Amino acid sequence: MQRKSAYFLFLAVLTMLVIGVVMLFSTSAFARDAHGDVYFFIKRQALWLGIGLTVLIGAALIDYHFWYHTWWLWFLLALGTLALCFVPHLGMRINGSRRWVGAGPITFQPSEIAKIAAVFFLAWWFVRFESRNRNLIFSFVIPLVATALLISLIITEVDLGTSALIGATTLVMMFVAGTNPILLGAFFATALGGFIFTVTCVPERMNRLLAFLHPENYKQDAGLQQMQALIAWGSGGMEGLGLGHGRQKMLYLPYAHTDFIFPMIGEELGLRVSLLVVFLFIVIIVCGMMIALHAKDRFGMLLGCGIVTLLALQAAVNIGVTTSLLPNKGLPLPFISYGGSNLAACLFGIGILLSIYRQAKLEPGNTKRITMQARMTPRI
Repeated sequence: MQRKSAYFLFLAVLTMLVIGVVMLFSTSAFARDAHGDVYFFIKRQALWLGIGLTVLIGAALIDYHFWYHTWWLWFLLALGTLALCFVPHLGMRINGSRRWVGAGPITFQPSEIAKIAAVFFLAWWFVRFESRNRNLIFSFVIPLVATALLISLIITEVDLGTSALIGATTLVMMFVAGTNPILLGAFFATALGGFIFTVTCVPERMNRLLAFLHPENYKQDAGLQQMQALIAWGSGGMEGLGLGHGRQKMLYLPYAHTDFIFPMIGEELGLRVSLLVVFLFIVIIVCGMMIALHAKDRFGMLLGCGIVTLLALQAAVNIGVTTSLLPNKGLPLPFISYGGSNLAACLFGIGILLSIYRQAKLEPGNTKRITMQARMTPRI
């Protein structure tokens, strides 16, 4: 299984890309922002798909140790682009949030860069200071403070979902790196309390939480999406209504082509295809973790675990939200939902996993390089 993990991983991703394009073609024509062009979102997604596949191939061919030396460039790029969200005429305010940077028809979410930058930094840090794994400052305080810089800017955009995603990924990577689990547990409980308090201070997010707890009382406003999603699931049943025959996409279910595309799969293609999507994510998680755990150095292991955690948590939250198991959060379904920057970032992560696999498989002589460099570098 481990020898074929990269092949299964790529096949699962390719299958989901096909499902995503098919469902986007079926749902996006009815979106409010289609500007009268039924192919508007398909054309934009096709462009980003081409960019994403190019990035995937490039990342797969580049030695993943390259990111060990350039992590700081990504970190600075993430901070800079996140700051651009608040610059007039560059930052875009949509639905009360400043998550996008755009110039003309080109827009992207800087938080996608921040996700990758956080993983690069944490993987580098816990390799560079591996010998200080028991030091409270080096193993706990500094990594949290550094990632908090990114998270603070994303929270200011009013993007609590991505903030929680990066925070959870940080804790998972710190646990894998050997940070004291008691400290991580205590911090997680504190952070969860702070997150809930923050939600209560933002009226829109508080309404989403109340809509999750009392859906019948908010089915016309804050709970509309999840109620319509449940109707889509019920309408589709086991077999589905047939591709293109879904009704919720006809302006009943808002954002049916982005965050809530998973219920549309259930309505049109049925429960069987929906479970296939869940199975494909499980394949990606299992294969990705196998690649990470069989990496020949600590940096590859941490880097792979971070990327898999990002993909797994994002998919789990989206599926949980669209099945009313979690409060509504604006996270797209990886590889399937419409969203160019997210698609490119996810494919970039897959490319890095393939590079880790390729280096371990084909270039065993170079696998200890980063560990040896870390040991030879003078400690601060």
